[in-house]
Amino acid sequence: MARQYTLEAGPGTVGSIDYAAELNEQQLAAVTSPPGAALVIAGAGSGKTRTLTYRVAWLLERGAPARSILLLTFTNKAAREMLERVTTLLPSGAEGLWGGTFHSIGNRILRRQAERIGFRPGFSIMDRNDQEEMIESILAREGLRTTDRRFPKGEVLADIFSYSVNTGASIEQVLLAKYRYFIPLAEQIAHTQITYEARKKNANAMDFDDLLSKTLELFRTCPDVAESYQQQFQHVLVDEYQDTNRIQAELVDAFALRHGNIMVVGDDAQSIYSWRGANFENILQFPQRHADAQVFKIETNYRSVPEVLNVANAAILANERQFPKNLAPVRASHPVRPALVPLATNSQQAAFVAQRVLELQEEGIPLNEMAVLYRAHYHSLEVQLEFTRRGIPFAITSGLRFFEQAHIKDVAAFMKFAINPRDEVAFKRMAKLLPGIGAKSAESLWTQTSATLGGRAAFDLLQNLKVPAKSAKAWEQVAHTMGELAPAGVPAAPAAMINSVLLALYDDYMKGKFANYEARREDLATLSGFAGQFESTEEFLSQLALLGAVETADAFGGEGDGEKMTLSSVHQAKGLEWKVVFVLWLTEGMFPSARSAETPEGLEEERRLFYVAVTRCKDELYLTYPEMRLNAGYGDPFQRPSRFLTEIPEALLEPWEVGGTALQPPRAGDDEDEPF
Repeated sequence: MARQYTLEAGPGTVGSIDYAAELNEQQLAAVTSPPGAALVIAGAGSGKTRTLTYRVAWLLERGAPARSILLLTFTNKAAREMLERVTTLLPSGAEGLWGGTFHSIGNRILRRQAERIGFRPGFSIMDRNDQEEMIESILAREGLRTTDRRFPKGEVLADIFSYSVNTGASIEQVLLAKYRYFIPLAEQIAHTQITYEARKKNANAMDFDDLLSKTLELFRTCPDVAESYQQQFQHVLVDEYQDTNRIQAELVDAFALRHGNIMVVGDDAQSIYSWRGANFENILQFPQRHADAQVFKIETNYRSVPEVLNVANAAILANERQFPKNLAPVRASHPVRPALVPLATNSQQAAFVAQRVLELQEEGIPLNEMAVLYRAHYHSLEVQLEFTRRGIPFAITSGLRFFEQAHIKDVAAFMKFAINPRDEVAFKRMAKLLPGIGAKSAESLWTQTSATLGGRAAFDLLQNLKVPAKSAKAWEQVAHTMGELAPAGVPAAPAAMINSVLLALYDDYMKGKFANYEARREDLATLSGFAGQFESTEEFLSQLALLGAVETADAFGGEGDGEKMTLSSVHQAKGLEWKVVFVLWLTEGMFPSARSAETPEGLEEERRLFYVAVTRCKDELYLTYPEMRLNAGYGDPFQRPSRFLTEIPEALLEPWEVGGTALQPPRAGDDEDEPF
């Protein structure tokens, strides 16, 4: 008689994972849904990554070969995390699965098929610097940059070309929407793009946008190639679908064209990247493009306390174009309601945030569990200053501190040379901003200048220099401006200096040099307002140097990255979370931004941005705004509370009244308050 032996479920076999135990009811419905098109609306903090991971495992357990699954993400980190989780669930089941960013998958396909669209094997991938250098060489060869006009630099043109490729908009449409000051140059810019495309092909090189657009071109011009991948990838899964642009959405549809087995996961309420080409319509119209699509909602939130979720749900309610959802809490109630904190001035706003951070730290909340969020980088200026004064270590997710940014240092160079004509570094930085002057020419000009220093004022030194013919007109303007900065050798007030440099030449320079011109223009307006605190330009520049040089974590005893407060724009905070969140500058024109509020679409995206800010918070939320903008430098100093605040029922927020004697932070530059 034969011995009876029972095989138990092992890795990669049906039944090895108890999905009902591992997932909540809403997640389970999405994970175990039948084949076909599916849209999963996963609210903030609802376990989106978990849902996608278990969906992959579900497919593998039910016999789908790993190589038949395509998982598309936006970051390498997200792809690695999901693949690692799948491997943990099914150690022997995930080998051969195609998972990665849109760009990495495009590269993988093009490496095998590039010859079909006119490229040779072994093509190069150009990074952003490579792109800019190639574009600059085209401008030089075509003679498009002349002394009588400022043609956009390679960085700006690369942004224009990228936005055009990813949205399908013509160069003229891109300029009209984003760069109106270059509309007269539309024909030349379009010509430059055509030349750039030809140069890339001749060099057998692709930029990052090509990894998407050329893959789509391959599928459209070579049906046999498209069909082979459509047959291979029987299941297409997409993460963060609300962030897809036109090309990415069309690629997803192309992969799933024959079988229709496509699951896209995202949150329409967190679609906040239209400025870089993301198309909100992709997620909104998915059920219309895929007529039989099922829509699943995952609304159970594991991140935030009920009090924060109530504010989040109310914050997004006014948007008309959305998939309605109501985030439901798992966590217990919190004793502190979200706070609404009006302050008299922007300086008070910074002082409040700093003081409250120190109090919360005393209560046992680590600095790395707290964040300050804002709509635009320049909104953080006063907080950076106040944190530095009080010794609060902080890191900025957007990169450089306010005073370390190129445009701040450029304007400061003019001011430094005006008050100190012996400043070689300032002179060379200033000179290299002008057309036709590189490092070698700047060195030559400095040699001329240093030979005639004596006690002469900056204007006198610059006026008679022998400069390259290409730079003559611009140099004449610099000399004239230097005369305004220090008439008869006496420095003007620092705010007046900044405005003179900006209006005379630097504003035009920024338009041609930087893709984010408007943000940098706001930075300099804020800097001018800050400079209004100082009577002396020497004091102002000293403070700039000290604030720009100090690494607060080192200066004030922070113990590594874990001991730093986070300062971040809301855009860059997406996907992150903290116990305590401060959201600053909730006034009309700031948040929502004035330009975005001009259109219904823009206003709805701003509201989604506010929703993202609120849903970063786990425990304590502080919504702050100043009633007056000190040293605004332009516009109305009186601020109106953001409409987003008025849309939240009063009962959901605890109003704070801030009083006391420390209503104004110490005057910058006063010796007794100097922390350095």
